[in-house]
Amino acid sequence: MLRFEHIEFLWALAAIPLLVLLFWMVRRWKKKALANLGDHHTVKKMMPEVSFSRPVLKFVFFLLAYASLILGIANPQIGTKIEEAKRSGSDLMILLDVSNSMLAGDLAPNRLENAKRAISQLIDNLHNDRIGIIIFAGEAYVQLPITTDHSAAKLFLNNITTDIVPTQGTAIGAAIDMGMKSFNFVNGTSKAMILMTDGENHEDDAVAAAKTARSKDVAIHVVGLGSPEGGPVPIYKNGRPVGFHTDEKGKTVMSKLNEQMCKEISEAGNGVYVRASNANSGLGIVMDQVNKMQKKTYDSKDFKSYEDRFQFFLGLSLLFLLLEFFISNRKNLKLSELNLFEVR
Repeated sequence: MLRFEHIEFLWALAAIPLLVLLFWMVRRWKKKALANLGDHHTVKKMMPEVSFSRPVLKFVFFLLAYASLILGIANPQIGTKIEEAKRSGSDLMILLDVSNSMLAGDLAPNRLENAKRAISQLIDNLHNDRIGIIIFAGEAYVQLPITTDHSAAKLFLNNITTDIVPTQGTAIGAAIDMGMKSFNFVNGTSKAMILMTDGENHEDDAVAAAKTARSKDVAIHVVGLGSPEGGPVPIYKNGRPVGFHTDEKGKTVMSKLNEQMCKEISEAGNGVYVRASNANSGLGIVMDQVNKMQKKTYDSKDFKSYEDRFQFFLGLSLLFLLLEFFISNRKNLKLSELNLFEVR
């Protein structure tokens, strides 16, 4: 397994195209300057020692040295030891609503960001439990398959927005069905889903999907996001709010928490229902239920030992720099006088 210890330094590789562009512009400027002096062949005879190709070769070696140096600083590491471990935990799938109504501000700063913050805190408190993320609006998508990599889960979570799903709506049943397909029922671990939604504009039979999950011993806990009074749904343009959604009469649409639907889903899924607030996300109550599930043992493979490989790239960088340094911009006149193909 390959990884970089300091992956943030790889952004410096983005400077390579800029360096190439700068070099091309300087070369073009020099050619125009020489063209203003007179005929190209005449100018070359006036400067017999000047090479027009060697600067290109020197620049190539410089770029190779630069790229190797950046890779060395990032410190590539190779996993050399795989350890098989026995862990006890549960499989937990987060079903997160990303429909436009989740932008309503009745939970600060809005329903979606409130949910993401709560999920992030939940991930920090997980131990051996595996976690996955499914996002849904009009359709459902697997954002993160079931994994023990909690750092990856937080990375994927940070990238979730309402723009990530092209079709609007609230297909809760489709999300539950996809969660069931994402579970591995062979390993025998206890399984549960946490549905985080405002329950508004649901389009399919979510209750039936929850009953199906319950028949396979998968509990569905529901966290209701929003308030019964509701809040307006902002419209964003270029990342800035420009107004609120309105109905055909021009009145501002108020998005309200469909608490009845959320309760019906949790009851059908043999789970608990909690309404989130600004002070309490409700996930603490949900996790109390999850922790009561029987923890079953599963096999896990992890890379426990990594070897640094920065030395190889730093050596390459030094080699390319030496080659660039010893290549002169001037021609070797003795070699240029040789004509191996001249017939005498």
